[in-house]
Amino acid sequence: MPQRDSLAGTVMVTAVLCVVCSLAVSSAAVILRPLQDKNKVLDQQINILDASGLALGEYGLQATDLNADQIKELNGWVSAKLVDLETGEYTDVVDIEKYDLLEQIDKNGVKIENPEFDPGEPKRPKVMKVFFVTRPGSEKPQQVVLPVYGKGLWGTLYGYLAVKSDLETIQGLTFYQHKETPGLGGEVDNTRWKSQWENRKLFDPEGNPAAEVFKGPAPSDNPYAVDGLSGATITSRGVTSLLRYWASDDGYGKYLEKLEQELGNSSES
Repeated sequence: MPQRDSLAGTVMVTAVLCVVCSLAVSSAAVILRPLQDKNKVLDQQINILDASGLALGEYGLQATDLNADQIKELNGWVSAKLVDLETGEYTDVVDIEKYDLLEQIDKNGVKIENPEFDPGEPKRPKVMKVFFVTRPGSEKPQQVVLPVYGKGLWGTLYGYLAVKSDLETIQGLTFYQHKETPGLGGEVDNTRWKSQWENRKLFDPEGNPAAEVFKGPAPSDNPYAVDGLSGATITSRGVTSLLRYWASDDGYGKYLEKLEQELGNSSES
């Protein structure tokens, strides 16, 4: 056996420590995986409830302030489907329970080439998981919640855009992951700023994507705009671009046209 103070002894001790640490980290990852998955689902539920305004509407609380029973109750109003963005049709080519946006972008992503509105991202998934908010007793959804993402100043903003059943009026917008500067672009998390999105119009009368973050205070007679983010011009432009991209035919446009027919003229607002 090597002497403890010898080179061989040092190498052996180091190797043993590496193996032990690797086993400990691997074991922790396996043990914690179910908890991580559960927290991921919970975070998704909270952000959908935030964008849809259900937490405020039903309990007068921010979604992050709801207790477990309240989250479970309101999440019971939310259902999901998979949409093929190329055709606008529903699909089951992916297991909806195992759907992961980042994985779909990485493994099955389609290049974003020469879009009318540039989200600043290289790829989008072929299939998106969209959500519906349907109140108990109602046959038709009151909202559709669309996952959206696009480039900000320091990285990608990932969020949810909730649209009312007329498919033209925004209910809410929230971002659950981003790298924007606190106090500047990070104000996308500010409750006051987010509240401005309610009842803004996603499209102009000709059907063109028109929602925007204005440069400075938004004019009171502009139905598409919210106030700009002070000192965060690039983030503001990024939010405008990603919203218009996902509202266009390069994003959810084809699906929204089909959903409009599905809901019919008698859809609830």
